[in-house]
Amino acid sequence: MADNIEKFDGMLMALAQQHTGGVLDLLETFFGFLARKTDFYTGTSPEESKKTLLEKFQKYQKMAFEAHDKKKAENEAAEKRRLERKLKKLEEEKKNSSEQNGSHEEAMEEIITPGVQDAGDAVRQAPQAQSDNDNKKMEEDDDDVEEEDKGKMKPNEGNGATLDKYSWTQTLQEVEVNIPLPMRVKSRNVAVEFSRRSLKVGLKNSEPIINDELCKEIKVEECSWYLDNEQAIVLQIEKINKMEWWSKLVKSDPEINTRKVNPEKSNLSDLDGETRGMVEKMMYDQRQKEMGLPTSDEQKKQEVLKKFMSQHPEMDFSKCKFN
Repeated sequence: MADNIEKFDGMLMALAQQHTGGVLDLLETFFGFLARKTDFYTGTSPEESKKTLLEKFQKYQKMAFEAHDKKKAENEAAEKRRLERKLKKLEEEKKNSSEQNGSHEEAMEEIITPGVQDAGDAVRQAPQAQSDNDNKKMEEDDDDVEEEDKGKMKPNEGNGATLDKYSWTQTLQEVEVNIPLPMRVKSRNVAVEFSRRSLKVGLKNSEPIINDELCKEIKVEECSWYLDNEQAIVLQIEKINKMEWWSKLVKSDPEINTRKVNPEKSNLSDLDGETRGMVEKMMYDQRQKEMGLPTSDEQKKQEVLKKFMSQHPEMDFSKCKFN
């Protein structure tokens, strides 16, 4: 019997899912069944039935702790490997950044506004109160929102979305998905399938919680998952394109407004020089647009035009229209 015990998992899982009160509710059903439909209590002495029950409890309690400790060790090892890979990647990026530092500084000088040392500083120097007022105004007045962004969700605090069945957050490098479960489960009952363009997650022998095409492509070999206190499935997904924000996790999700994404400032230090420059430029341009001011590219064009006009005073530019 012990060898075939898992063959009933599908049936028992379906039964457990109908007990909204959790494990205690499920135990009520089991012991009630033994009392009403079997001679478990009356077929032997009370001491013997208690002894039998305790022996089975201790047997599977030991198995449960052994499996839990093993899975915990595996998750810790997987997390350690993931952090080691990240550390190695950051070290390589840092090395490349130092080699390219000279060319990066020249590029930044061309990008940022004259008189401003750093594009990120331009964003950080904007008054916070003004930023909060701008965000509030965009939420309350649809006339201030770009036409293409109307009807889109505001990102949650993790720059993702909080939906009915799960929530997700993101950085430029990764996406993390948190899927709460109605009851405690074991990792062997969880089914997760990562592929380059799709995702399937759920409990075995049950309808998948997520089964859809991903918004963007992912690096499958760098993806992982774990159970959080046996009550939630947590997915860690590595993006392939690390220069864009996702507007949704899967195709059927509602879109978030990526213009309102607010990356952590500390995350910029994790990027290599070239990538950081591009991110800071994006952040600066976004703030300029929100304030109705020219972007860095537009400013650069204006500087070139001013220089050309100063070099050719004999030309009449009064009737010229510049975009």
